[in-house]
Amino acid sequence: MGASEDGTEPLADLKGRLRNLRARRRLSMITLSRRAGLGRTTVSQALNGTGVPSDATVAALAAALGADPEELLRLRDRAVPPPAPVEAPAADGSRGAEERFEAWYRSYVAHRYGKLSVIGLDLSRPERNCWPLDAAYLSLEFATLTHGLPPGALAGGRVDGAAVSVERAEQALAGRPRTLVRGLAGSGKTTLVQWLAVATARRELPVELAHLTDRLPFVLPLRTLVRRGRLPAPHEYLAATGCPREGAQPPGWADRVLLDGRGLLLVDGLDEVPQAQRARTRQWLHELLAAYPRAAYVVTTRPSAVPEGWLADGGFAELTVRPMGGRDVAVFVTRWHDAAAADLASPQERAHLAALGESLKDTVRSQRELSRLTATPLLCALVCALHRDRRGHLPHGRMELYDAALSMLLHRRDRERDIDAPEGLCLTEHQSVQILQRLAYWLIRNGQDELDQDTAVDLIGDALPAMPHVGRQADARGVLTHLLARSGLLRRPSADTVDFIHRTFQDYLGAKAAVEARDLPLLVRNAHDDRWEDVLRMAVAHARPAERATLLRRLIARGDRVAKHRVRLHLLATACLEYATELDPAVREDVRRRTEGLLPPRSRAEAAVLAEAGPVILDLLPGPEGLEDDEAKAVVLTAGRIGGDAALTVMKRFRASAVDGVRTALEASWHSFDASDYAQEVLSHLPGFDLLPIRSVEQLAVLRTLAAPRSISIQGDFPGRDIAEAVTPEKLRWLNIARNSELRDVEFLRALPCLNHVGLINCSNLANFSALAHTDITGFYLGGERTQLLEVLRHLPKVGYLGLNVDLKPGDLRTLPIHAGLTDLMLGRRARTGLDTLDGIDRWANLSTLNLCDAFEGIHLVASLGHLNRLMLQTESGLAMLAQLPPSPQIRSLMLNGAEGVDDLACVRTALPNLTTLEIHCWNRHCNVDLTALRGMPDLTVTIDDADEVIGTEHFPPGAVTRYPRPRTNPRSTPRTTSGCSSQGS
Repeated sequence: MGASEDGTEPLADLKGRLRNLRARRRLSMITLSRRAGLGRTTVSQALNGTGVPSDATVAALAAALGADPEELLRLRDRAVPPPAPVEAPAADGSRGAEERFEAWYRSYVAHRYGKLSVIGLDLSRPERNCWPLDAAYLSLEFATLTHGLPPGALAGGRVDGAAVSVERAEQALAGRPRTLVRGLAGSGKTTLVQWLAVATARRELPVELAHLTDRLPFVLPLRTLVRRGRLPAPHEYLAATGCPREGAQPPGWADRVLLDGRGLLLVDGLDEVPQAQRARTRQWLHELLAAYPRAAYVVTTRPSAVPEGWLADGGFAELTVRPMGGRDVAVFVTRWHDAAAADLASPQERAHLAALGESLKDTVRSQRELSRLTATPLLCALVCALHRDRRGHLPHGRMELYDAALSMLLHRRDRERDIDAPEGLCLTEHQSVQILQRLAYWLIRNGQDELDQDTAVDLIGDALPAMPHVGRQADARGVLTHLLARSGLLRRPSADTVDFIHRTFQDYLGAKAAVEARDLPLLVRNAHDDRWEDVLRMAVAHARPAERATLLRRLIARGDRVAKHRVRLHLLATACLEYATELDPAVREDVRRRTEGLLPPRSRAEAAVLAEAGPVILDLLPGPEGLEDDEAKAVVLTAGRIGGDAALTVMKRFRASAVDGVRTALEASWHSFDASDYAQEVLSHLPGFDLLPIRSVEQLAVLRTLAAPRSISIQGDFPGRDIAEAVTPEKLRWLNIARNSELRDVEFLRALPCLNHVGLINCSNLANFSALAHTDITGFYLGGERTQLLEVLRHLPKVGYLGLNVDLKPGDLRTLPIHAGLTDLMLGRRARTGLDTLDGIDRWANLSTLNLCDAFEGIHLVASLGHLNRLMLQTESGLAMLAQLPPSPQIRSLMLNGAEGVDDLACVRTALPNLTTLEIHCWNRHCNVDLTALRGMPDLTVTIDDADEVIGTEHFPPGAVTRYPRPRTNPRSTPRTTSGCSSQGS
């Protein structure tokens, strides 16, 4: 075994790290064993160093201790004895065979997933409805919920919950080894999976995804895998997904690929797993994480299929596919028409199709309802096909679109091209719909997304006696063959299974069948299941007025009875109103009255739940008159999550608000709207800006039209010259730049003479910082790599606030070239990883604010800082750290930010006897706070965010304790019961 860098043996070092982490977390052996899911003997052996623990054991302990598994796994690897010498393999031995198989497998993946099915591309020949992925892939925007503080707030400001970052797919996935992608039906999740598989297999990934270089992709569609009963182990992946050469893979090959960190698991469609099996699927994923911690994972799901933070304990970042914007729609329409024109023979036909494409782009831009319908690739493709099929004329509304699409796909195209009974069978549109409904409804009732071909034949056979005209032409298998070949709605994903080309059509047809079968009780009974949500909406649209009223009455009545699902059911009833073209006014009022019990929202979490109801909720959002400050902010956040023209009307009502939180929410929602329209209609009317976010070229372009913002945050690859030209140099005071690989130097800062704060976060190619010396910067934040840290700091002689979330080394606090007059210091998680201790912090005797974003050793040294007024502990170990702090009467303000319960604050009173301000940010839906230990502190005011329960408030005078969100007196109206905020600080 080799020695560690400090000379200790790796096994002893690993033992020491694990024991220190356990002591720091103050966990008993029983608690640690339970959290890690390991036996006590296994945990004891790892902590005592009696043997080299397995990769899975180390990964499980790292997760339980909240530590970075990579560092611990590297120590574990160095502790493994070298393998015994083995004979060199023969020239054609196992190593060569494995390399040849991998080369074949890469080619196979690229070929198998290199084409994309596109609805309506060639309606006369559905088998040709394929698009080369290279031309079809459209990099959509993803939203990331980034919890914690922006750099500007780290100097001592109040935490304000979560912020939303919007990036293109490549940037959003950059550097993330584990990602959960949420997206609506047809939003492009499966296309993303295919693109990742093909680009990885071909080794043609963009530079942002360098962490996936040389990996081998395994595409695992859950809709297919769950039918097997038991989810597959790695050696079964190829067989489970129908690879014809699964028997040729070298023994143990998939296991070695994943174990060595060379695998990329693309798990598609959590929402397509029956709800009863999702817990088992989650356990399967966690077992994979424990066994193969170095593999990369991308998992996809519809938004409401699993709660927020469902895989957070596995280290998964969550991304959400955003609706296509105007530019994305224009690109998609152009590509669709280019692909459709590829098979046209004459130049005249191609010119006509190109003209149709341009006409459609103009129509989408001018008709707001149509722009809503083209918000996903699926619906955009449908619109393109219908526009072409109808020679430039389009239906209105979602249901009319589906009706027209079915007519086009099932009947009109063949009839108008004089294609008659190509398989010896002629079905009317009504007959095709009746049979397809039967298949769709069986899938919905059984919680499946595909069915055995034999089951499909049996279902069709059961229908044929009532359809003698069809039965005389063909048997059930012949009818299925015809629908697979001609309908454009069914496909055969494997040799013995059948499914719908997209689940949207399955839901549409299944809902129609449910209404015709008068199965309204069944619909209501399953309404809490997210897989039935679209079915319910479409059933309301299909139903006759009396049936519609009955369905909605039963839906809200079940919501009244069942507290567990109350909010979801009442919001779903509200969402269904959009599809109720004719409805008894009394029923409509009953639904609205239930929703009014949820309004106005009071928090970000409540806003997120309300936004799930979609644009229909916009008509119910109140204000700004008569709203409390937190309600006004949450209403803006709700509309901002929905976006679009209707939401813009809501945002405009709040643009004159003087509430800081409202102004921040209006700024943060810019990404949900057209940049120019939003700047003109909303931002230009704001009395000022807090920290205006810039994420796109369009936003940067209109920045000059605004009232010279003093503070901006720019994310993306913008050249420094463009940044300097977009702002007003005499006005800009605060500038944060994040995820910019374009910048090589910061020379452009010379053109900003009034700048006094700069934040640089993950600017990976910055190499020259000399221009900093020519600025008057007094506040500086650096996040990302350690690159030239010492050089950076030498150029900042006047800095008063310093934030570091970079890789530091032990002892750096004593040697960093920062003057003794520093007043505010923030140390992030990356800084703690190498630094570990606060040794040396006493050199800055003038510190007034200290912000620690992880558990540092040496907290007792803080007591010697005589000017320290504010202490911020953004870590789950905050209370454990305070317990080690000697009495520090100079500290008057404390912020605790973590995910654990805060039920013993006695150490706060002991360590900080003169405390006057306490902020507690829970960021966990199961966090409780007990203030009893702080009774008798006469000058103390307390602010608490996101606690489930607060005990001990009776010991404080009125107004001394403030909770966000404010508790509701009626628990029925709390959206948080169905969607919690699971986050924590920086």
